Amino acid sequence: MNIEIQLKEAIIEAVQHLYKQAANEKAIQIQDTRKEFAGDFTIVVFPFLKMSKKSAEATAQEIGEYVLENTKEVEAFNVIKGFLNLSIGNEYWVDFMNQNFGNEDFGIVAESGDAEKVMVEFSSPNTNKPLHLGHIRNILLGDAVARILKANGKKVYSVNLVNDRGIHICKSMLAWQKWGNGATPESTGQKGDKLVGDYYIKFDQEYKKEIAGLVAAGTDEKLAKDQAPLLVEAREMLLEWEAGNEEVRKLWATMNGWVYEGFDKTYEKMGIDFDKIYYESDTYTLGKELVLEGLNTGALHKKEDGSIWADLTSNGLDEKILLRSDGTSVYMTQDVGTAHQRFSDFHIDKHIYVVGNEQNYHFQVLKLVLKKLGFDWADAIYHLSYGMVELPSGKMKSREGTVVDADDLIDEMLRTAREISKEQGKLENFSKEEVTEILRKISLGALKFFILKVDPKKSMTFIPEDSIDFNGNTGPFVQYSYARIQSIFRKAKEKDIEIPTGLMADFNFDEKEMQLLKMNFSFPATVHEAGKNLSPALIANYVYELAREYNQFYHELPILIEEDKAKRDLRLMLSEFTGNTIKSAMGLLGIEVPPAM
Repeated sequence: MNIEIQLKEAIIEAVQHLYKQAANEKAIQIQDTRKEFAGDFTIVVFPFLKMSKKSAEATAQEIGEYVLENTKEVEAFNVIKGFLNLSIGNEYWVDFMNQNFGNEDFGIVAESGDAEKVMVEFSSPNTNKPLHLGHIRNILLGDAVARILKANGKKVYSVNLVNDRGIHICKSMLAWQKWGNGATPESTGQKGDKLVGDYYIKFDQEYKKEIAGLVAAGTDEKLAKDQAPLLVEAREMLLEWEAGNEEVRKLWATMNGWVYEGFDKTYEKMGIDFDKIYYESDTYTLGKELVLEGLNTGALHKKEDGSIWADLTSNGLDEKILLRSDGTSVYMTQDVGTAHQRFSDFHIDKHIYVVGNEQNYHFQVLKLVLKKLGFDWADAIYHLSYGMVELPSGKMKSREGTVVDADDLIDEMLRTAREISKEQGKLENFSKEEVTEILRKISLGALKFFILKVDPKKSMTFIPEDSIDFNGNTGPFVQYSYARIQSIFRKAKEKDIEIPTGLMADFNFDEKEMQLLKMNFSFPATVHEAGKNLSPALIANYVYELAREYNQFYHELPILIEEDKAKRDLRLMLSEFTGNTIKSAMGLLGIEVPPAM
């Protein structure tokens, strides 16, 4: 049994015995003891003062005495104000080390037959432009959250919703018709998503010219934006698409096909895949049907112009349009249909939408609309709201073409990794093929780690050169620490040093060894906490601290040249344990660790 669970049970027993009351398990707070105090685990006793009717110090003293007497793993305790510090006996740590140091799945909970089913939706691109830096944070966050939930024993479905219809798609299509001259990815040598994205930018440029012309001719600017001929044409194209116009649908399918091929190449570069991809064009009609049903039942209402709305004023919000007067749907309509489709397809217990914080209101409304339509599972929807990614120069704008293209960024990371590795001479002894593979892992690891180490709720500024540094809180630093550990085992093999299989029961750890062991020990709790908070940042910052702790251990204590065989065995075991933990933790972030670099 995990020692923290044992300690919780011991505290519950102590409170029951001493104060004749049942302690709430959730009130028992167990923390790692701060380094300046003696002990391994600290219990906060303030929640028990009403039961004991004594001071915090007296309460901690009584509970400590009871736990020491009745829990064989506890060998000592001390009290600092309202905190009870417990020291765990050496025998427990030797046993823990022997059981777990070679376990590559340490900290990972296997999925059970009755596991909670969780769907994670991420990426969700529009098919009018290529993936960019903003998408990268979304994709990496969603992928890592899915991995972390799996590691917590959940049945996880990773899905992508492609926004492949709407006025924005028609803008790219219309611009290609007018100025494309039949250009294709094959004829231009461009990736399809980039080609289509160029025409989205072209539309905006020409649209702005039309607005300027109308305003110069005396039209009000707001009216000019609404009546510019290009926008009117794009709206007409959307109506034709929804009416099933064969020519419009054919062009739409062709241009979307170009984009999908481009997206697939980018996902492959990033090491991302999905269990299922949904398309808005397949689900928006279901949304319309559900809205019309809601109108018939009185859950929704129609206005004089024929548009259909949800009245959310009783919830402290306003009214929300669900179908326009011309019968076309809005984003909310397709999200209603898609949510219904997913709960029907997978019978999930929870649905996590990974979407930027500018859509907080949208998901608040979505839950309320679904509840109005009578769907109880609306409460299972959760919006994982994350902050925006900016560059040192400021925000990115797709229409103006000022975004950082995902492919270009990945290529730039690779070039930077190559330059830094060359400067530091780290890859001189590898073949060309090995260098290519190592650099791929380093560059992607740098990108993913830099993005994921930031709390999802916070906005962030991305600086490529900072992310790929081999020192500090970066992916390459952690990867290099793993490679260092693998190097130790290669040298051990060269020297015919046998890899140990266990420790003697009476082995005693020194301070640095125990510190590293405890850091490995805390990995399962970190995985659990990251899953509970949907925060890959907890894993990223944990594994950085683990790598840093190992590097201090490596520099301060001899390993292969240690003459005391028992000490050498322990340090090799700690190295193996740490290597496995680093690999697992980085894997939860979608990062590969090279065996050498």
